[in-house]
Amino acid sequence: MKHETTSTDDSENRPGPRVLELERTPLKVLEQIFIDGATPDLDKLAGWEFRGLNSPTWFKLIGIKKFIKGFYWRDEELFGYNCPVRQNGIKNPWIAKPDDDSPKRFGFYKVSPVDPTARDNTYLHALLLDYGKGGNKDGSRGLRDYLVQPDVDNDDLYLGKAYYAVGPARIPTASFFILERHREGLRDVAFR
Repeated sequence: MKHETTSTDDSENRPGPRVLELERTPLKVLEQIFIDGATPDLDKLAGWEFRGLNSPTWFKLIGIKKFIKGFYWRDEELFGYNCPVRQNGIKNPWIAKPDDDSPKRFGFYKVSPVDPTARDNTYLHALLLDYGKGGNKDGSRGLRDYLVQPDVDNDDLYLGKAYYAVGPARIPTASFFILERHREGLRDVAFR
């Protein structure tokens, strides 16, 4: 699929039908979609930001239903970041905080194929987003996200599953997240 710069005007800065469908999908069904998903191509993530949507719906109660996730190369390794967005309803535009021209970037992570010999190897067909290797000094460093491509013919859409590391234990967060290509992001360096 060819990627074009996505406009951020109100008419195009909204989730597509497949995103809304996945957001309404029961967790048990999302688990099967995740298991059946394909391994994402690192190069198709790099240099892009994605509209993010946490599932299930109760995430809106704690103010993290919507977010932006970006990916960039650093020294031939893929890293990423999160940006907070206005929690203005899932059918409304994604607007970064404090604003779209200078979004806050936080919750950095390293992205790599899952290593079957490593501790974080729950889904061998996924990519691992390891916040413990992102240089974070806060509680986000315990996050471990797995990412797959749920529809093999759509490399603009991804499904993630979050875990939290507590020592050697990995605690599932009972949540998934959906990413949809949003706009061009950082190319090779993230600014903190």
